[in-house]
Amino acid sequence: MATQTGPYDYVVIGGGTAGCLLANRLSADPSVSVLLLEAGGKDDWIWIHIPVGYLFCIGNPRTDWCYRTEPDPGLNGRSILYARGRVLGGCSSINAMIYMRGQAGDYDGWAEASGDADWSWQKVLPIFRRSEDHWRGGDEFHGGAAQDGTGHEWRVEEQRLSWEILDAFRDAAAEAGIARVEDFNRGDNSGSSRFEVNQRRGVRVNSSKAFLRPAQGRPNLTVITGAQVTKLRLEGRKVLGVEYLRGGEACFAAARRETVLAAGSIGSPQILQLSGIGPGDLLNQHGIAVVHDLPGVGGNLQDHLQLRMAFKVKNVLTLNTMANSLWGKAKMALEYALYRTGPLTMAPSQLGAFVKSDPSQPRANLEFHVQPLSLDKFGDPLHSFPAFTASVCNLRPASRGSIRIQSADHRQAPAITLNYLSAPEDRRIAATSLRLARRIVCQTQAMKKYSPEEFLPGPAAQSEEELAKAAGDVGTTIFHPVGTCRMGRADDAGAVVDSRLRLRGIEGLRVVDASIMPTITSGNTNSPTVMIAERGAAMILADN
Repeated sequence: MATQTGPYDYVVIGGGTAGCLLANRLSADPSVSVLLLEAGGKDDWIWIHIPVGYLFCIGNPRTDWCYRTEPDPGLNGRSILYARGRVLGGCSSINAMIYMRGQAGDYDGWAEASGDADWSWQKVLPIFRRSEDHWRGGDEFHGGAAQDGTGHEWRVEEQRLSWEILDAFRDAAAEAGIARVEDFNRGDNSGSSRFEVNQRRGVRVNSSKAFLRPAQGRPNLTVITGAQVTKLRLEGRKVLGVEYLRGGEACFAAARRETVLAAGSIGSPQILQLSGIGPGDLLNQHGIAVVHDLPGVGGNLQDHLQLRMAFKVKNVLTLNTMANSLWGKAKMALEYALYRTGPLTMAPSQLGAFVKSDPSQPRANLEFHVQPLSLDKFGDPLHSFPAFTASVCNLRPASRGSIRIQSADHRQAPAITLNYLSAPEDRRIAATSLRLARRIVCQTQAMKKYSPEEFLPGPAAQSEEELAKAAGDVGTTIFHPVGTCRMGRADDAGAVVDSRLRLRGIEGLRVVDASIMPTITSGNTNSPTVMIAERGAAMILADN
């Protein structure tokens, strides 16, 4: 017999980027009770908060689910680490901290896909502003610090360091026709600029710090960590609450009004499938009684494949040189300790550039992440020679993957099948991307004095097919999975939720996280998830 907790008015599954905001907004009404369940622990480890600490958080079971993908033909048979936050704050505790909304056309596309104009750019822009505390202050595009103590918790600042090699890349990009811009977040991110980050004076701002901690003193909010959800409990097609394990003890939390899935693009479809909601053939295969045959659950997986090109350079300082010197390490640590500046404040990428792969594209479809460092793969030491990385990704891939449980046991990770580069168009754009990076780095005056020499993937690949294969060798996730419980119209057989994020065919259940995106945003996906949670919370409160 499971130990019962509650009942609560709202039970939120997942204390990540979306869940922390939901807990704050829903519990702001003192007349309702809210439970937030998180499988991981508290975000009280120092490396979560020092920005460069993502190097210690990703791939660490203390803070990461440490998923592995299925071997991928597009990656020439490789399986890769697929990091997802397993700690309060979720992915916002271990991610790149880059504040990026995407493009106006992304959200206008969502409005069309969902049949709801409230998802258009003009409608979501005020919702982005509602959460944001921008370092330049508020204006028509950005939110400033709250004057009344409400909202505007999501701090956005400029990065607190500079690198000559990145400035040179920006000049080279301008030579190649990519104009300098000062703000990526006004609806059109074309151009090059330094990335803004979710930090406050050189310290990471995650969603736990921004949204959950200010609310944790409320008597109507309960937060339980170390709570591994096993499945939803249903009566017919009505969700009664959630079953979970904590310390080996079986527990049940009842929800009087709604249960809200905010477990992310991997966790949310996994929990639905374990609960009998998903593709009927998959559930039957694993002996799970089919409550609701909903084929779209776990499908439509989209991600940005990052193609990591690296170049040796001369006559310039890179992080490789500093990090491989005891004096360099000591200097970096001292600078951070005294001033909260320098390389320890670094997001994984400092400079960005957005451009069309070819003139036929309606808007920028490539994103560069440029870094003053190089390594063979994530988790490996930096190279001993001076070098930098210019990664490029296709912002709107045509390839689609899936999340599918592999058994009825909640402890077994689902199969993550990405199908990178499976669409011919994606292979063509990958080849074009690598050629463009070469042109910027190796054929411009701005870079000439640094004598750049490509060593990843290497200059041998020249034809489109050779470049597509090389993309499979150097490509890796940029950790942007979305779309696995996508939003859509009533006549869309693949849609999982409606435009108000209610699960189709099930009562008392919503999904509020990145999994509801019909299509991936044209940029980093964390802050769009904050917007989704802000909008979802408002919908829940209005509907109840």
